[in-house]
Amino acid sequence: MIESNELATLVGRGLSDFLSSRSSIVAQIGPELSPFLDFSREFLSGGKRFRAQFCFRGWQAVSTGRHASGQGGLETVIATCGALELFHAAALVHDDIIDNSDTRRGAPSAHVSFAELHRRSRWDGNPTTFGTGAATLLGDLLLGWSDELLDDGLDQLDDRTAARAARAEFNRMRTEVTAGQYLDILEERAWRDAADDEQRRRAERVLIFKSAKYSIESPLALGALLGGGNEQQLASLRGYGLPLGIAFQLRDDLLGVYGDPAVTGKPSGDDLREGKRTILIALTREALQPGARAILDELLGDPELDDDQIGLLQATIRDSGAVDQVEKLIQDHVARALSALGEAPINDDARAHLRGLAVAVARRET
Repeated sequence: MIESNELATLVGRGLSDFLSSRSSIVAQIGPELSPFLDFSREFLSGGKRFRAQFCFRGWQAVSTGRHASGQGGLETVIATCGALELFHAAALVHDDIIDNSDTRRGAPSAHVSFAELHRRSRWDGNPTTFGTGAATLLGDLLLGWSDELLDDGLDQLDDRTAARAARAEFNRMRTEVTAGQYLDILEERAWRDAADDEQRRRAERVLIFKSAKYSIESPLALGALLGGGNEQQLASLRGYGLPLGIAFQLRDDLLGVYGDPAVTGKPSGDDLREGKRTILIALTREALQPGARAILDELLGDPELDDDQIGLLQATIRDSGAVDQVEKLIQDHVARALSALGEAPINDDARAHLRGLAVAVARRET
């Protein structure tokens, strides 16, 4: 049985080997490209590896016979875990550009790092413009590499039907995340086009397609497809994965408003400055009187909010009861996920690991 720390080591080693294989290609072009490799390694060196863990446990949950021991079984799933981590890194690089976030995991975001490289080198032009362009290209490169690593893994799999199904799932995940990201930035700017009683539904749609499905449901399904899972097993794992993915993002929304910067690596109240129209905000607006709601709407999304204004918004949201409502939603969705897990026709070792992951997702602080 492979435990979580061993899995993280295997995935990290696979990513390191893959980046080394691509570094020779980049090095042949010119030494000026070394920041691409350096920043890539930095972005892929840490993190919780949640998506890799869910992918592996999805594979473990259904794998028997030739899918567990045949050619490419373990090698393919580890490569797929690495592809998910590359995809996630690409999404984070692009997300930080879109949200103008200066930090990621307590360190400068990619576009900030490239801008600082420009300043240190005293190059011509605007450092910020250079940083944004370079980081966009880095995100594109990581996205392309995620496809390459996935293909490398799928090529090793004997079961070509399973390989095609996994590729289709990955492709759908990529499309859904991109659509969800667009809806996210759209809601920040076009939210006034929707009636007040539509705000929560629209926030839920963003949550599901930008984060919930790609954070847990799709990695689980990818692993199960690689393991030759049947329709009932896949449906059960999706029944666990989607509500848990919703709980995952609801926790993230709370951390985006109230998280400790020393723990999250991002400034407290970052989502308030970015104007994120989350379920937390939708529930707050529903509870407020028109005057207080107007103040919330006026302040939300102002990048120049000072600490006092952040504190005011935090207190307004908490006093509205929205925080308690979101905590209750997290509990309810985790309970739904665990109920589906308990009835799923999967092996007990994977069930135990997935139960533990559900607890970790619900209680995380970063």
